[in-house]
Order: sequence, then C-alpha cells, then structure tokens
Amino acid sequence: VKDTPPKTQGLFLEKALHKVDELPQDSLKSKYYTKLSYALFKLNDSLLFRTANTKAIEFALKTKDSTKLAEANWDLAGFFEHHTVQDSSYYHYGEAEKIYSALGDAYLSGRLLYNMALVQSKIKDHTGSEITAIRAIEKFKPLNKHKNLYQCYNLLGIVTSSLNEHQRALEYFKQALPYLRKTGSNRILEQQLKNNISMVYKEQGRHLQAIAYATEVLRFDSLRSKKPDLFAKALANLGYNKMKLGATSDLPQLFNQALEIQDSIGDRIGQSLTTYNLAEYYLIKKDTAAALASLQRSKHFAQLSTNNERLLKALQLLPKLDPKNTTKHTQEYIALSDALNNNERQIRDKFARIRFETDEFIAENQDLARQKQLWSGIAVALGLLGLSTFVIFNQRTRNKALQFRQEQQASNEKIFNLMLTQSEKLNEGRSEAQKRISEDLHDSVLSKLLGARMLLIGLNKRSDEAAISERGTAIVAIQDVETEVRTISHNLSNAAYEKMHNFILSIQDSLNSFEKASKIAIDFRHTKPFDWDSLSGNIKVNAYYMVQETMQNALKHAQCQKITVNFQVDGLMLKININDDGKGFMTNTKKKGIGLRNMRSRIKKVNGTYAIDSEVGKGTEVSFVIPIVTNENNRFDSEEEIAGSIQEI
Repeated sequence: VKDTPPKTQGLFLEKALHKVDELPQDSLKSKYYTKLSYALFKLNDSLLFRTANTKAIEFALKTKDSTKLAEANWDLAGFFEHHTVQDSSYYHYGEAEKIYSALGDAYLSGRLLYNMALVQSKIKDHTGSEITAIRAIEKFKPLNKHKNLYQCYNLLGIVTSSLNEHQRALEYFKQALPYLRKTGSNRILEQQLKNNISMVYKEQGRHLQAIAYATEVLRFDSLRSKKPDLFAKALANLGYNKMKLGATSDLPQLFNQALEIQDSIGDRIGQSLTTYNLAEYYLIKKDTAAALASLQRSKHFAQLSTNNERLLKALQLLPKLDPKNTTKHTQEYIALSDALNNNERQIRDKFARIRFETDEFIAENQDLARQKQLWSGIAVALGLLGLSTFVIFNQRTRNKALQFRQEQQASNEKIFNLMLTQSEKLNEGRSEAQKRISEDLHDSVLSKLLGARMLLIGLNKRSDEAAISERGTAIVAIQDVETEVRTISHNLSNAAYEKMHNFILSIQDSLNSFEKASKIAIDFRHTKPFDWDSLSGNIKVNAYYMVQETMQNALKHAQCQKITVNFQVDGLMLKININDDGKGFMTNTKKKGIGLRNMRSRIKKVNGTYAIDSEVGKGTEVSFVIPIVTNENNRFDSEEEIAGSIQEI
C-alpha cells in the first residue's frame, strides 16, 4: 500500500520472504520470489532485494521458467544501474533481452534494448548506444508503440549530438516530435525536446533558429513553476545565442535570472554551464576580473556535480584569464583528460567484451542448431534405409551394452558418494576432536588454574615474608602454565572454528560454559532473521575470540553480577556490544595489557573498530563494529523513464 511507511513495508516483505521459503512447490516459490524481488527493488532495500533476487533466479532456473528468469535479470539490471555498476547492468539487461527475443516478445525485447542503449550512453559508448537504439526501433515500429519510439529517437538525437553529428541529431529530434504528440503525454516533454533542438542549432552556429526554439519553450504556460530546471536552461540558452549575435541588451540579466532559479533548486550542473556562459560574456566585454570569477564558479559547480566535461572546458579557458597559473591549470587539464580517456576506454573495452561474448554465444547456438538439423536428417535417412536389418540384429546388443554402462556408472557414483561421505565424516571427527580438546583445556584447566591463582593471591596478603615469597613464585609459575595452555587451546581451536557452520550456537555454548564456571549471569541476544553462518570465516573466528577475551577481562577485573552480550546486524555492519554491571574504571588511566593489544590486532584483521566506555561504579561497555563480508542481484520500468534533455554539448 502506497501510504504504508517504507519501514513497515520492509517488515511485511521480509515476513513474506520467510513464508515463501516454507512453500512446498518450486513453481510457487519461483513466482513469489520474482514478485518479492521487484517489490524490494522498488522499496530500495538492497540486502533483502539481493536475497529475494538470488532465490528468484535460482528457482526460475530450477523450474526452467524463462519468463521468471528474464524478470529476475531485469530486476538485477535495474538494481546495478541504480548503483552505477553499468557493466553489470548492461549484462543483465542483455540476458533478459535474449530470453524475450527467443520467446518472440518483441515489445519487451525492445524495452530492454532501449535500456541497454541508455546505459551505453551513460558511459559514453555513443556509437554502441546508437546501434542498440536502432535495434529497439525495429522492434517498436511494427507495434506502433509511439511513446517508446519517441524515447528511442530522442536518445538517438542526444548521442549523435554528443558525436558532433548535429545534422543527424536534428533529424532524430524532429522524428521524435510527432511520435511524442501521438502519445497525448504531458506537453512539458515537448518543450524539453524543443530545447534539445535549440541546443543543437546553437552548436551548429545557427543562433537565430536556436533563439526561435528557446523563445517558444519560454512562452509555454507556467513552465517556470512546472519545470524550473528546463525554464532556467532555456533562459541560459537564449542568453548565450543572443550573446553570439551581439544582442547583449538583455545580458547579463538572462544569465543571472537562470542562475537564481538553478540555485533555488540545487541544479549544480545547470549552474556550471550558466556561469561558464557568463564568463564568456564578461570576456567579450573585456572585464577579465569578472570573467575569471565566473569561470572559477563554473569550475566549482562542475566539481560539485562531477560534471567532468564542463570541468575540462573551464580548465581549458582558465589559462587565458589567469596567466600566472597557466602551468597549474594546464597540468590539471591534462591529468583530468587522461584519466577520463583511460576510464572511458576501459569501460568501452569491457562493454565490447560483453557484446562479443553475447554475439559469440548466439553464433555458437546457431551453429549447433544447424548441425543438429543436419545430423538429424542423416540419422533419419540411415534409420529408414537400415531399419529392417539394423534394428533386428543390433538393437539387443546395444541395449545390453547400454545397460552395462548404466550399471557401471551407478556403481561409480555410489563409490564416489561413499568416498565423499567418508571424507566429510573424517573432517568432522577431526574438527570435533580439536574443538573438544580446545574447550576441555580452556574451560577446565584454565578455570582451575585461575581459581588457584586467585586463592594464592588471597593467601599472599599474610604478613609472613617467607610465605609471601613462596606464594609469589607459585603464582608466576601458574601464570606461565596458564599462558602456555591458552596458546595450545587457541592453536587447536583455530582449525575447528575457521568455518564455524553454527556460529551463533558456538557463541552460545562458549557463554554457557563461562556462565557455569564464573557464576556470572549471561544475557545473550542476537538478530534472528540473519544468516549468521554466511559470515566469512575470518569474521567468525576473530569475533569469537574477541568476545572470549572480553569475558575473561570482565571475570578478572569487573567484579560484576551480570553481563549482556548483543550481536546485531545494522545494514552492512555487524555490531557486537558487551555490557557488565561491575565496578568500572577510568578509561584514560587504565593500563593497556596484552588482552587489549590482542583485541586491537583482531579487529584490525576484519577492518573493524572497537571502543571501551567505562565509568567508575557504573560498569563497562565494550563495542565492536565490523563490516559484513559473506562467503559468496526490478525490472527497470523504462516506460516511465524519459531520456533527459541535453545537459551540454
């Protein structure tokens, strides 16, 4: 329900996800996982979406449901596009498009091709984007899908103008206009398209035509309130073309008016373009100081909006206005230009590899299909010719041979499975033995040594100097034994807990043993709908030992009655909080022992942080924050997305 808060929707969808897990039929699971994948993408819940989408793909493959598989890939492509992972987005759009194309669904195939073309335009693969958009048009034209055709032609106009093929861009934009009018859509889109045409005329130097279209856009009723960014863009465009014709009576007012609107709506990209135009105006007026100030603002807004093209233009003009820093600006321009070129080349190469692999896959399938048809024809001919003799004399022998091979294969599989089972049992036994020895050493021997040491410390308070000396020697010896046993215990337990298939149970068992030995009440809590066993072995091992070390410190120093241990998953972070009600201490004066150094070392291994918060008489809290690493993806509604107007050319 739209009025339901997102957090509540997320809880409902999470419950639904668990309910689907319990369904008996794979076909129902495939259906509902696909629906949940789309709903969670719309909700922008990344973690739950990836869970639902992975299961949607898994069960679509399991049930061989091509439609559900295409929908799940569509969801995943939209997810990656939203997170600007463009190569993965392009790949999964392509996977979904191949399925719809094979199913003969031209409309959905065309929508996915359009999405692929959009992704290509974003990474500046303009030629590839043009080819893909034309393929989409070929799908839409026989279906008379006017809105989709408008989107494709508008996108073609944008990418061809980026290729400086301005005449072709004009043709594409003008082809888009009648299709847009046939949709009966909001006329704001028509004004956006007209502004695109005006921008192309500007780049051609046909400033009168550019002014005519920009003026028409600005005259549209209530455009300033309905689409302020487009209104400001048209104002700046009008001012630029008037400046080029020498008609400066309205300048710099047009630029300042556009900047005021862009500032009010936070349009940094628009501000970078308008301030650049303003710098050109002041340069024409020979006001170098004002021109330099405007150009510096343009550079600032370009950096804020990551508008690298405008940033390059600003750096290109700066040496002319700021000759003292020519070397600095030139070096900055070269460095940025090289970085952008290298990045674009790498991305285009990656897209080229994806296209090549896709085309190679299609070609291989076509070859296999042709070979299959050829061999099928040959087999049928031979079968008809030798049916009367071949079947009678050879079929029985072939059946016996086949039966023998099947029995042999079955036997081989049984032997292999037995070997695997035996190997698994051997590994489990070894792990259990290591774990048992570790726990026995740690829980029994260390507890006894600790008790003995505490007893000796108590006796050491006697005034007999000889007794004190002897007991001190005994304490040192027992501490050495304790250290040695702890080392052996940790070495043995490392292998057993490296994988920790029941991580939470391992923590629970350790805390139960501690509670029984220390007589301190333990309250253990953890986030339940999380797959704790999916955590990486590195996190599980180090988290286990950090909790163990903290509990030992509490036993030695806190004099507490109760300890609360809380494992919580917060987004992509694992948070562990350990609180005791003991005597506390001054954190700024507490001596740092080997235990704290060990914790610092272990938290560093998992790229996390820890904190100790304590106050005398108010207990102690130890907290660990660890980035989650596991042992290991919406159908993008392109019909709702309209390619934006040209930001700048």
